[in-house]
Amino acid sequence: MVVILDNGHGAETAGKCSPVWADMTQLKEYEFNRDVTALIAYKCKMAHIPFVMLVPEYSDISLAERVKRADAVYRKDRRAFLFSIHANAGGGTGWEAWTSKGKTKSDEYCTILYEEAERAFGKEWKIRKDTLDGDPDKESQFYILKHTKCPAVLSENFFMDTERDCRFIMSHEGRERIAEVHFRAIKRIFDEYGKD
Repeated sequence: MVVILDNGHGAETAGKCSPVWADMTQLKEYEFNRDVTALIAYKCKMAHIPFVMLVPEYSDISLAERVKRADAVYRKDRRAFLFSIHANAGGGTGWEAWTSKGKTKSDEYCTILYEEAERAFGKEWKIRKDTLDGDPDKESQFYILKHTKCPAVLSENFFMDTERDCRFIMSHEGRERIAEVHFRAIKRIFDEYGKD
């Protein structure tokens, strides 16, 4: 079993940044995504959990190329799964995660991620859910979720255009806590599904 870690967007992706706050700081999503993904990778390495960094480049790699790379990993290990790391935008607050439409293994993995997020953030932050289909994840036809052959989950880790959220994800503490949530979910997935 192997986890594929996808750090969404690249340095030149237009519009993927926070406002410039009063102290002249600004979050760039590509940097946040890469930093959190690197923290998750380090935790996996220390725990001897196999992982693949989908996009080692800082440039923006197309969604089609990302899917091609993920599918190549999946061809080698049919138990591979993908976590795509992002920061949210749109004026909301809190944490959420997405899978493709319909019932798949992705929903099971995402439920585990939600449980870890609830445990870590639920007393301080809104955990944004859609429980209409019996599980907490939201569903969309996001390209990386729809087109990868392996189970895939996309997390939106707080809102970079809401100042309280943004301050949290700009901090080392916030990033460490987000990485730990993902790592704990990955470890549980390996423990619960790795022997299938």
